[in-house]
Amino acid sequence: MSANLNVKAGLLSALLLLVLLGLWQIATQPTGGAVAAAPAASMTPEQIEYARLMGKDPGQAAGAAVGKSGFPTPAQLGSKVLDHLSRPFYDNGPNDKGIGLQLAYSLGRVALGFGLAMAVAIPLGFLIGMSPLVYRALDPFIQVLKPISPLAWMPLALYTIKDSSISGIFVIFICSVWPMLINTAFGVAGVRREWLNVARTLEVSPLRKAFQVILPAAAPTILTGMRISMGIAWLVIVAAEMLVGGTGIGYFVWNEWNNLSLANVIFAILVIGIVGMLLDLLFARAQKAVTYVD
Repeated sequence: MSANLNVKAGLLSALLLLVLLGLWQIATQPTGGAVAAAPAASMTPEQIEYARLMGKDPGQAAGAAVGKSGFPTPAQLGSKVLDHLSRPFYDNGPNDKGIGLQLAYSLGRVALGFGLAMAVAIPLGFLIGMSPLVYRALDPFIQVLKPISPLAWMPLALYTIKDSSISGIFVIFICSVWPMLINTAFGVAGVRREWLNVARTLEVSPLRKAFQVILPAAAPTILTGMRISMGIAWLVIVAAEMLVGGTGIGYFVWNEWNNLSLANVIFAILVIGIVGMLLDLLFARAQKAVTYVD
């Protein structure tokens, strides 16, 4: 039954994709008989430069078809995708790097920021979950800091740290720490009292109780917090790299927008979405692996 449902869902998804591609093609298909652009000989230098920025050939013959808008067609996007995937790791200077290198920079920053958040959130979450006093003391700070936008942290990080890459890592840390912290505290506080009473009766040491009783019981909730935090971290890094520039998939989007290359912008958006989906699937698998069904 489950396999049959998966097949039907896959077919429906493929059908929806074909419909969307068809609508996209119709909306961007060329209009026959219109003049696309004047030959290069009759164009001013400004017009030639603008045509090149838009990804057009200034020497295109008059009378060719033009699109209804500057938006790329599915075929043009497909050509860009093949071009990027054929050489993902090239490096031609600061503003011209392959998509593989840009992703590597972004994933490296996310890994560092997320790792720091784990190192702080999980131990502190254990402490909060096991101590009502600590929970009541820290809860006002958590509730105030949790809803602050990552973009609000960026100016303060740039002023104090004075390094764009480290500032991006700090913003990832400060924005992804809260879901992990709250879910860890909730999972630890929700461990069954019977299990803790048995550990107390057997005079289990606090460290052994934390690793052999509390951690396995709270693991699904902790993984849920980590999954949410990773989604936030991947969301934040794109916005942070747009602001600080240099390298990364967020900077790639901003740089291609400045170059008026919508096809590259759309390609980068698709890459961001696919990588985010894969990261979420990774944590979903881990969450399923530590979830015990009664």
